[in-house]
Amino acid sequence: MAVVQQKSLGKVIYSDEFISNLAGLASMDCYGIVGMASQKAMDGIVELLKGENLNKGVKITTNNDSIGIELFVIVEYGVSISAVASNVIDTVKYKVESITGLNVERVDVTVNGIRV
Repeated sequence: MAVVQQKSLGKVIYSDEFISNLAGLASMDCYGIVGMASQKAMDGIVELLKGENLNKGVKITTNNDSIGIELFVIVEYGVSISAVASNVIDTVKYKVESITGLNVERVDVTVNGIRV
């Protein structure tokens, strides 16, 4: 479901794919993140996603004027997961709000794997 932002001269519509790509790119900028994770429902295999498929590791939920973002990430071995997750939450919230002007209600980070 797209998010519609009403302006004085018209409206701006943000698709879920755009917001998820934006959130995926913002999370990849954070130290300690190796990539996004896509979990296949049938066998529970975690797949590492990079580049164009970043939006498959992001789930967007929309309310009236706010959005919720759920990220599925793979972290680097040896880093503090809580510090990386906190950094991802702050970075994604800031970048999505500053670029779109939308209110980000929450950012949830699910760590699906660890890589060396």
